[in-house]
Amino acid sequence: MENSTSAHQPSSETNGCTFQEKFKNILLPVAYTVVLVLGVALNLTVIVQIGLSLKPLTRTTIYMLNLAIADLLYVCSLPLLIYNYIHMDYWPFGELMCKAVRFLFYANLHGSILFLTCISLQRYIGICYPLSSWHKKRGPRFAWTVCGLIWLFVAVECAPTWIFASTGTQRNRTVCYDLSSPEFSLYYFPYGITLSVVGFAIPFVGLLTCYCAMAKALRKPAQDLGLAIQRKKSKALRMVVIVAAVFIVSFLPFHLTKTMYLIVRTQSSITCEALQGFARAYKSTRPLATMNSVLDPILFYFTHEKIRQGTRSFLEKVTATRKAKG
Repeated sequence: MENSTSAHQPSSETNGCTFQEKFKNILLPVAYTVVLVLGVALNLTVIVQIGLSLKPLTRTTIYMLNLAIADLLYVCSLPLLIYNYIHMDYWPFGELMCKAVRFLFYANLHGSILFLTCISLQRYIGICYPLSSWHKKRGPRFAWTVCGLIWLFVAVECAPTWIFASTGTQRNRTVCYDLSSPEFSLYYFPYGITLSVVGFAIPFVGLLTCYCAMAKALRKPAQDLGLAIQRKKSKALRMVVIVAAVFIVSFLPFHLTKTMYLIVRTQSSITCEALQGFARAYKSTRPLATMNSVLDPILFYFTHEKIRQGTRSFLEKVTATRKAKG
């Protein structure tokens, strides 16, 4: 939950405790501004590059396109949050926009996790089962169907956010609650835990399982893997590293601190000092969770050789032009 109550002394109230949260009103606007600028530019670039591609879209590219769309939808909501935190959590945009912004955050978060999981599964099957007829028969139409099911699942999974997220009044100021209003914290708890397990823990375990199998397959001698698979080795390893980095940097700290905060805020015996510590830890990881909107386009760049070649050629031309003018 994130709420502030004074223009001069940023604070929030939870379980009868008043927190001093000036750090949040500095950290979050700066972090969200960086994500907004980079996220819009990078994700628009990915969408345009895929749209201008003359070749039929591969399954991985289809997943990346949907990932970029999800990221772009979210970063477009960041100006409202930037205004909110700059003005010490004052929310003048109404309850509907409050619910929409919170929904977009969690829909993007869990949609990104599922799209990245699909990309990883696609790579896992290609490396570990390259001759699978089932895999070869599933073309772009299958990928579009999977993406449609993911969007539907995420919409249903995050739908309770429209109920729990709301505006409220704290010391004569309108605020937008993140998780739920204080009086509904006990009701939000089972949903919040379920969201962390279904939306993060299960995909994360599946992802680790795939990567362990991929690492084992990639260690095989060249004659065992085959020449075609060996050519995919460096690309697969890049993807493993980048996707793992996205999960570990963006998703893992946020879900760990959020889960701990959900648990302790339902405990009546918790001290205000301890509760504030957990609240600060949780809110400090929100920029990391938001950063996936910047890291996802980087994943697209490092897993598409032609895009990197085009970028290098462009930079070389720019450098040559500058030298000629100099």
